[in-house]
Amino acid sequence: MGGWSPNSATNAYLETVKLCGSQEMNQDSSSVKPEPESSEFISALAAGMNAQLIVEVSSDVSPSTIALAAAARQTGGRVICILPEDKTQNQSKKVIKESGLKDVVEFKVGDAVEMLSHYENIDFSLIDCNTDDYSRLLKAVDVNPRKSVVVANNLEGENKGLGGQVKGLKDKTLVRSTKHPIGKGMEVTMIGAKDQFKRDWDGGGGGGTPPMEIRGRVKKTGKSKWIVKIDEESGEEHIFRVPNSL
Repeated sequence: MGGWSPNSATNAYLETVKLCGSQEMNQDSSSVKPEPESSEFISALAAGMNAQLIVEVSSDVSPSTIALAAAARQTGGRVICILPEDKTQNQSKKVIKESGLKDVVEFKVGDAVEMLSHYENIDFSLIDCNTDDYSRLLKAVDVNPRKSVVVANNLEGENKGLGGQVKGLKDKTLVRSTKHPIGKGMEVTMIGAKDQFKRDWDGGGGGGTPPMEIRGRVKKTGKSKWIVKIDEESGEEHIFRVPNSL
């Protein structure tokens, strides 16, 4: 999949801001509405790592689905969205269709664990952990051992994600998990071959956090703001999320 692409991350990030920020997403009372920054983060992450096969397991089509579709458009990849039941009337699904993203998203309906068994070497997966069997879902993901990311979202209380433990990988593969990289209830697990893990993952953010270079306008929310820092040598703009209380 190559190294980290700041241009792809930037474009996916900005498109997600545009598509999700201008729409009022209708959510079922039983579902958890993700923080806006979470959608932007996963979109930039999936696009920046050039993910080709992206799989989402969720209770509904959501802004996260739009974010992953925006990333897939940048990478030339595809999104498999696995749902427990058919969701024909949904605002997020409407946005995907109207934005020309329909061709990069394939919806699958049925038992998520069984559906996951049909996909191998997944580059990027997003698992909604707002279910009783979320641990089975995380273990069912067949990751690409060369380079992949598993995002466990909506972890409540003391619930744990993969915690750096992924079965079936060889000794030459490194795994690192980071809790709450943005917002609450999220764990990001990065998997990669030892010969490129440090270059691609540790090279930018340190501590296993991928380099999140984002060029564009600063986006402010009620809880936080994005601050731009310009690299004098490269001329790149780097955006960082900072709580408003700081």
